Amino acid sequence: MKVYFWGVRGSIPTPLTPQQIQTKITAVVQRITQKDIASEDARERFIASLPEWLYGTTGGNTPCVEVKTANGTEIVLDAGSGIRVLGKTGVKPADNHYNLLLSHFHWDHLQGFPFFDAIYDTSVKIDIYSAFPAADRILAFQMSRPYFPAPFDVCAKRITFHTVKSGEPFSVGGVPVCCCKMSHPGNSYSYAISENGKKFVYATDVELSQKDFEKTSARIKVFQDADVIVLDSQYTVAEAYQKENWGHSAFCYAIDFAVHWNIKSVYLFHHEPTYDDKKLHSILHAARWYAQYIEHANMQVYLATEGAEISL
Repeated sequence: MKVYFWGVRGSIPTPLTPQQIQTKITAVVQRITQKDIASEDARERFIASLPEWLYGTTGGNTPCVEVKTANGTEIVLDAGSGIRVLGKTGVKPADNHYNLLLSHFHWDHLQGFPFFDAIYDTSVKIDIYSAFPAADRILAFQMSRPYFPAPFDVCAKRITFHTVKSGEPFSVGGVPVCCCKMSHPGNSYSYAISENGKKFVYATDVELSQKDFEKTSARIKVFQDADVIVLDSQYTVAEAYQKENWGHSAFCYAIDFAVHWNIKSVYLFHHEPTYDDKKLHSILHAARWYAQYIEHANMQVYLATEGAEISL
């Protein structure tokens, strides 16, 4: 199973501004010494020495994560603006079949759907899974006038909708999947995808509370002993308190949650749109420190970054 990040930002697309790009370039130039440009090897060493937040970027597209299973099944999680980038790669599944699993219908998780090239490709088939029975009407409404020029009818015949239930396993292309309802305004659903003894969990948009730690059947099926979780960690602790009931979690709560469910690796996800790359990496360092502080240093903590790949 391979996992690819196409969109990792929460709430609204957040591209780098011209000022942020200029600031990065200036900071890099100010670090250069004569020895750093003395040879090609020296230049490569200098580039490799730069902090990740300075040399690259976390990304500004809203949520979209792609999973390619060992049996060739293509699963796409959410249709934020990142799904447009996925569609522009020009690489389609061998069987021209996409399976789209939607966590919920807040704007940042479906705004990319009308811009996903695959929905206009007459050779492509798409199955859409959601815990919301009105999924077809919601997507059609998004593409209706006056909001969008191309109506949903242009792709509807190639799309099949499936309604799933929290805690009830189902199969996607022969791959076992299970979803679980999360604490979020209007509800959101996490998904666990299992294959060859490995479990990957996508759990965006959750304001973690005590009930999320309760060992219900659905939560055990989805979270217990997962190998990797992509988990909402939008806020610092201070901001989580300020934005109570907004539906998102502080990074340290995400670590507590992963520890509670014995999850091996955590990818901090759904990044706050007002946080720049430097702040996001400071949150990553704080999360890693916190994991060590509570004596779970063996748990791996990463920052979900556009273009990154996970192999399970």
